[in-house]
Amino acid sequence: MRVRMLRSVSLFGAAALAAVAGCGGHEGAGDDGTASARRAARVAKGWDGSAAAAAWRAGYHPRGDVLQLPRGGLRSRAEEEALRDHAVVPRGALPGAGPENGRVTWAGGRSVTRPMVGAAESYDALAGGRVDGKPHLTVTGAKPGRMTVATSRGPAVVPAWLFSLEGYADPLTRAAVTASPLPRPPIGPGGGVPGQPLDRVVRIAVDGRSVTVIALDGVCDDGPVVTVLETAGSVVLSGAVENQEHGDCTKQARPRQVTVRLAQPVGDRVVLDAHTGRPIPYKPAYGPSPSWS
Repeated sequence: MRVRMLRSVSLFGAAALAAVAGCGGHEGAGDDGTASARRAARVAKGWDGSAAAAAWRAGYHPRGDVLQLPRGGLRSRAEEEALRDHAVVPRGALPGAGPENGRVTWAGGRSVTRPMVGAAESYDALAGGRVDGKPHLTVTGAKPGRMTVATSRGPAVVPAWLFSLEGYADPLTRAAVTASPLPRPPIGPGGGVPGQPLDRVVRIAVDGRSVTVIALDGVCDDGPVVTVLETAGSVVLSGAVENQEHGDCTKQARPRQVTVRLAQPVGDRVVLDAHTGRPIPYKPAYGPSPSWS
């Protein structure tokens, strides 16, 4: 098993969130770093060549947005915030449920069949936020269509719902099939492992050479650190914090975007969290991939 250990090289502050969590954790170097490296190696060994890895590669796992904005994007920052806040209201009827299943197709004719999500359910995933006279988006109808989604197996063409928006010539498009269920991990969580799990993946570079994740740190440390162990079959990420102060500390967790550079493109390798032993969920700006489980 050939591996490389890399330290994250870019830190970008995310929007501040007040999340109740401990400032606990461990420093990213010294003995804790060695323990984290051993744990990452165990996770990689457990997954590489396993039935779980084979099931992962056979499934439909989005790694790109399952929501496509109208051509040219939304007209204002206020409308972008409205979409993120689910400030979407209906005007007009939506189609019925449609077929129970839809086909996801990759280049070369490879395909899988996945359960479909109806137009009403897809709309509900977009809406539900408070409007209260604030800027919002109005859906005037929907029709079935197709869209291309980046996945762990490369770009795939999937069934989608095309939502007509008031004031827009082009639709807001949302994938209409559910992601494949995650396979049972071949390794359990790492009890007592230094650091903390990573929250989610928010971006994988087009060339696959970097992965951006959300990591948590506290007000009593110097920020999050993510290290990576690469093998032929997996990319294992370990989250920790630097120079944590002990003693009295405000129990406040802050989400941070951390970009990790890779030696090789991600490709069809599974991106794993060293602490949980599970694939790290992908969640883009406007919501999660459907039915990540």
